[in-house]
Amino acid sequence: MSGVVLISSIYIYEMYFFTFSEIDRKLIQKGPGPLKSPTEEYTANAYYEPYGGAAGGVNVWVDITNKNEKNKVQTVYYSDAKSDFSMEWVDEDTLYILNDEPEYPSSNRSIKLEIGKEIYHENGLACKSLLMKDEYETCYQN
Repeated sequence: MSGVVLISSIYIYEMYFFTFSEIDRKLIQKGPGPLKSPTEEYTANAYYEPYGGAAGGVNVWVDITNKNEKNKVQTVYYSDAKSDFSMEWVDEDTLYILNDEPEYPSSNRSIKLEIGKEIYHENGLACKSLLMKDEYETCYQN
């Protein structure tokens, strides 16, 4: 019985108390960026996180630094990395993230995000997190 309670507690904690601080930053590799917004209020940086050794894969996340809020950093995007990845500012508050595997149409994880209002987390943990609900208005997941 205590095993069931322990496993249930871990599941609930992982599901509803997720934060991006749980990203393994020991083996990170710098991706595209810094990419300044047109007004230079925001700077976007992408990072790669290898996982699973030789047979594993790579995750990618995008951090936004807000110059007008004392260089506050917010993670706005987290997904499995595809072979075609890039970022482009659409306007002063909207970042387009291209994350696609052209040979596999169902693998497209590209999205436009309004900074300060929207985030993307591929498996939805950030969308369900009680700790993160005040950091965005809309959370997208695959």
